[in-house]
Amino acid sequence: MAKFAVILPAAGKSTRFHQKRKKTFVDLQGRAVWLRAAELFVNRDDVVQTLVVVSPDDLEWFKEKFAPNLAFMNVEIVAGGAERADSVRNALARVRPEADFVAVHDAARPLLVPEWIDRVFRAAEKSGAAILATPVTSTLKRGRQDGTIETTVSRSGLWAAQTPQVFRRQLLLDAYARQGTLQPTDEAQLLEQLGAPVTLVEGSSLNIKITTNDDFRLAESALSALPKPKALRALHPFADEEPRLI
Repeated sequence: MAKFAVILPAAGKSTRFHQKRKKTFVDLQGRAVWLRAAELFVNRDDVVQTLVVVSPDDLEWFKEKFAPNLAFMNVEIVAGGAERADSVRNALARVRPEADFVAVHDAARPLLVPEWIDRVFRAAEKSGAAILATPVTSTLKRGRQDGTIETTVSRSGLWAAQTPQVFRRQLLLDAYARQGTLQPTDEAQLLEQLGAPVTLVEGSSLNIKITTNDDFRLAESALSALPKPKALRALHPFADEEPRLI
């Protein structure tokens, strides 16, 4: 069985999220956003390490605030950097040698289910690099600086990238070694620069990233809409038969 390390970047500034605390630390129906993102990884048999990246300014507060959770979760805390790529790089340096793959998942994406993780993990095992994404379905417009429409952009072949994004460990290390001046908005962009193919795995529009207050309200509503694990059917000699009309 392949072994995975998971990096959860939570060091962003949350400038578009207008609450007292950063988006990843806010309570979402009983559990902090980052906890909801992390809990589906820490209990997996194929995950050998989970690292949460926190801004140095929040480090001590984070340890104190979430001490009860951290005591029962096998989670390592890493100090973040100025940019997302710096934060992931800091965590990547701490990944244990036994990890074959590294998954990066936004700590601000709390609406995840095991099926989607399974899907992208298995795709990465086959191809070396895979990300969750959804085909773009909206009509896209390119705007001018004055706020008017310049043109309609074809959505053919366009996908909206999500996380987890999963890579063979050495491949991601090589991509970061070749980063140069690029400040990527996701890890797949570094693989693109390297010229390495990345598999698109269709995810779900429910896997939203909380960036604004509106996103948070959507997440509250969407929690109840997440797919539930299929319950075991009651053992019955005719359980698989369709009901008969009499």
